[in-house]
Amino acid sequence: MAYSIDLSGRVALITGASSGLGAQFARVLARAGAAVVLAARRIEKLKDLRAQIEGEGGDAHVVGLDVTDIASIKAAVAHAETEVGSIDILVNNSGVSTTQRIQDVTEEDYDYVFDTNVKGAFFVAQEVGKRMLARSRGAAPGTFTGGRIINVASAAGLRALPQIGAYSISKAAVVHMTEAMALEWGRFGINVNALCPGYIETDINRHHWSTEQGQKLVSMLPRKRVGKPEDLDALIVMLASDQSHFVNGAVIAATDGFHL
Repeated sequence: MAYSIDLSGRVALITGASSGLGAQFARVLARAGAAVVLAARRIEKLKDLRAQIEGEGGDAHVVGLDVTDIASIKAAVAHAETEVGSIDILVNNSGVSTTQRIQDVTEEDYDYVFDTNVKGAFFVAQEVGKRMLARSRGAAPGTFTGGRIINVASAAGLRALPQIGAYSISKAAVVHMTEAMALEWGRFGINVNALCPGYIETDINRHHWSTEQGQKLVSMLPRKRVGKPEDLDALIVMLASDQSHFVNGAVIAATDGFHL
């Protein structure tokens, strides 16, 4: 007998959905049956992704979101719930990075990374979490299905990496943020977990892996390969589902062994 996970009837909000991992997370959750709300600043990219998902028979919606703007976060979450329904699943995926050595990080670099990766992620999760909490407290016994928040961190949050020090620090903060939220919200049926991907090939970085520097990095990886976005599909669907009810506060490394 085949085993499957059905997310029909669930609403999933995915931030940073305009490209890369966020776009893939949206596709796979839609294929599992969820109504997906695609959130990012690049609206035209989101509309293209919506068309792709709808072309496959999925249910997708678009909302503009700038995670560095608290008013934008509140408006986007309110719009999503008004248009689609209560958010059951949050994939907190927006992230940015800079590349330089620690001594060269400027205040502007630091703020750029932390405003998105830490402050933005925190307040998106808080806004969605408050609504999940309100539904939990007001639900009739036995009717509340809980919520799922997946904070996308990084292998860089588990081990420091050279030349992306600010990014590594920010993703370590996301890991600890996840544990704090899981501790406070778990009793209300809201599971909060962190997914820490290793090196994944996306449209943004695909060219890099064929360069001399990229090939050198690949040669240093445990199995001398980078992952693909679809390598994370099963984890995202599981963490978004009822079947993950006993998984809370987990920090899941999907790094092909790189974090060890």
